[in-house]
Amino acid sequence: MNSFWKILFFCVMQLVSVPIYAQQVNIHSLRYVTLENKLRLLFDVSVSPKHHRIFVLNNPPRLVIDLTDTRVQKNLSQPASGHPLFASIRTAQQSDDLRIVIDLKKPVSAKNFGLKSSNADGHRLIVDLIDKGLASNKQLESVPLAKMETPAKVERAKRDEKIDEPKSTKRHGKRIVVAIDAGHGGEDPGARGPQGTLEKDVTFSIAKKLKAFIDAEPGMKAVLVRKGDIYVGLRKRMAIARAVRADLFISIHADAVQDASVRGASVFTLSTKGASSEAARWLANSENASELVGGVSLDDKEDMLASVLLDLSQTATQEASHNVATKILKNFETIGQLHKGDVQQAGFMVLKSPDIPSILVETAFISNPSEELNLLSNRYQNKMATAIFKGVVNYFKHATPDNSKIAAL
Repeated sequence: MNSFWKILFFCVMQLVSVPIYAQQVNIHSLRYVTLENKLRLLFDVSVSPKHHRIFVLNNPPRLVIDLTDTRVQKNLSQPASGHPLFASIRTAQQSDDLRIVIDLKKPVSAKNFGLKSSNADGHRLIVDLIDKGLASNKQLESVPLAKMETPAKVERAKRDEKIDEPKSTKRHGKRIVVAIDAGHGGEDPGARGPQGTLEKDVTFSIAKKLKAFIDAEPGMKAVLVRKGDIYVGLRKRMAIARAVRADLFISIHADAVQDASVRGASVFTLSTKGASSEAARWLANSENASELVGGVSLDDKEDMLASVLLDLSQTATQEASHNVATKILKNFETIGQLHKGDVQQAGFMVLKSPDIPSILVETAFISNPSEELNLLSNRYQNKMATAIFKGVVNYFKHATPDNSKIAAL
């Protein structure tokens, strides 16, 4: 009898577990349909999401969609270039939850977010983005959805921010900006080689060469964080990058250890722990009330929403940082030995900007006599600068900021 009940219990548990497992939502594709004054987004999904929410943000305008237990099966298609409302779409996976961020060209309202019941075409998640300028004083037609479930409430930031028209919102033909940070400087010499070579000197030399390559590339420009042999505080370096609206931050260094035989280049991004601690500092420190994360001020947001916005920004930033770091590291393989074959993670202060992809490059070990000579060589410096430059260009060819000149190349 005991065996019978054990078998029965096992069978029941198997039956119960099936619908639980089936709750994960898979997004198979995304299609766009333009309807007069609105753009309709059609997400083809495997099953109906049980928990979801959307909210709109201004300055700059965006729509955020949060879906629990959801994954994207392949990269979502981007809208056709030149669409009057829609700029781009990006996703961030947080464990089993998915966030979709839609970058917009103008303020919109979101209507009729819901699900179409199962039929021959399967399930659909439908979002209408309505041009506020054309929609004013007009009664908008509902989306024809069969057997709609209760739509998710469209939330809005606690206070609609006034949408000014700063130069940054009219970035037609904007050049991609790369902030280049030559490590150390001034009274901070950095590491010293066996022959007395200073890290601050070789990093600045490589930084200038990299700047020349980037400035010569159509659609791109570089900004040196320090202009000469001067000391710039670590947080000041981050502030300079933000002030020039950098799309990428690269910090150049030369490594050093006691063992003179250690050699090779490596590339670092911010560790998850470092990102978490920096997020806490941003949210807790009142001096950051006027700072922007992806163009959204956090000072008037409820704690939960501010945390979500910052987390979303950091997730996208970390993914982008790892992407460009991987491309640069691959180029380093053609120059010489790598110290670490994979992208490394650490809590370096200069990598902690939550909204600018940031990497730190260790070009070589200045403590190694042969690599010290390499670092002094114009030929080697050019090789390093070229490898970094090619990695950056390759990255931006596949992840181009909206309306940048390089997008048209």
